[in-house]
Amino acid sequence: MRRCSFFLFLAMMFSAFATHSASAIEVKVSAQALERTLQTQLFNGPQGRYYIRGDANSACYVYAESPHVTFVQDRIVVRVHAKAKLGTAVRGTCLGVSLTTTTDVSLIPEAEEESIGFRDARIERLTESRELNFLLEPFLSGKLPAQMKVNAAVLMRQLLSRSTETTGYALSLSALKLHSLLVEGDSLVMDADATLKVD
Repeated sequence: MRRCSFFLFLAMMFSAFATHSASAIEVKVSAQALERTLQTQLFNGPQGRYYIRGDANSACYVYAESPHVTFVQDRIVVRVHAKAKLGTAVRGTCLGVSLTTTTDVSLIPEAEEESIGFRDARIERLTESRELNFLLEPFLSGKLPAQMKVNAAVLMRQLLSRSTETTGYALSLSALKLHSLLVEGDSLVMDADATLKVD
């Protein structure tokens, strides 16, 4: 019975696509999904930290942690907590200053073929420390947006890879072309053309 209703759903979906010249789909991505991507791809060091300078064993270091993603107007805002011990390492101790801050960077989403990319990184809030800002700026405007990039086709293929076990039908994505990415309320809305195959 489950298979029958699923097949009926698929038939209705494909007949709806057939009435249009393109196989258009709309996918909504939550802020939490982008946050998980950041945690997996960038903040995957010890205790969920990304070390900008030094490492977990360094006396002097700078790291970012706890990324939080929100949507504000047409931009994606990423807030990270940064902690630093700046100075000179002497016998396993950092002689200098300790700083803790929260920084924000905002980005505009951009469709890049099969991928969700980001452009126009704008640092919204930095620290009072020039030295710490010198280290944080390239991370916030370059490294962080690059690591947030997601190949939507790869993710969809991963989701569909278990379709035979769950539905009895082998669903596969043959092609995906992203046309636009827009922040709408609490979602990143992705408009795309897709070709799906059912076996």
